[in-house]
Amino acid sequence: MVRPVRIAFSLQPQHADYTQIRRAVAAAEEAGADLITCWDHFFPLFGDPGGKHFECWTMLAAWAEATERVELAPLVTPPAYRNADLLADMSRTIDHISGGRFILGLGGGWFEKDYQEYGFEFGTAGQRLADLEQAIPRIQRRWAALNPAPTRKIPILIGGGGEQRTLRYAARHASIWHMNGEVEVLRRKLEILDRWCEHEGRDPASIERATLGAVPTSGQVPSQEASPDQLGPQLLEAGFTLFNVRQQGPDYDLGSLRDWLAWRDEVNAGSLSR
Repeated sequence: MVRPVRIAFSLQPQHADYTQIRRAVAAAEEAGADLITCWDHFFPLFGDPGGKHFECWTMLAAWAEATERVELAPLVTPPAYRNADLLADMSRTIDHISGGRFILGLGGGWFEKDYQEYGFEFGTAGQRLADLEQAIPRIQRRWAALNPAPTRKIPILIGGGGEQRTLRYAARHASIWHMNGEVEVLRRKLEILDRWCEHEGRDPASIERATLGAVPTSGQVPSQEASPDQLGPQLLEAGFTLFNVRQQGPDYDLGSLRDWLAWRDEVNAGSLSR
């Protein structure tokens, strides 16, 4: 199974007015992005911690109405922020608004300030992953019970690289698995994901592998943009085909996104010609 390369525009909704965010979404779709994602946090992660910020799911619904082609996803939603059955209904609704272009991105959650400020129990990493494990079957059962039903089997994206639990959940449930990191770390995680797929009776090729099209940095700082000609072939050879290009506000510069889109088109054209 040969997957085409796809490019996601990961819009960080911080330090910007909504008019700037809306223009960036429209420009990303016009440029040819395959997927637009939005992180599910309630406060900025970089820069002024008290800066401007908007909520993920409300915007995803608005983007579903305002766009025509691009897929949309939270990257990623911790189940603790919303009741699992409600989350299923929200997903189904955006699925219908978008005409079947919604992907449900889920993860364990990690940003303690979100939990504390909004009154959610932070607990331990193990407890947050247990919440994720319990939420996915509830979401799937609710999808099956909703009227009208979703327009399609809504793809689930699972983010994270926990080797004993998160990768097992991805092998069991995910259409897309997403993780950021150094190339060698990502290679090791993919090997473990493949082993979990074997354990779960899943074809590893049925899971699209996604990562950040940038060089990771340590600490709470944005990752450094990387040339697709330099980084892309390494990630592609490792097994990744979906690449996220992140941008934070207020000035959403789509230059890097366009570079990755041009590289995507070259790679996909070459694959088709072979």
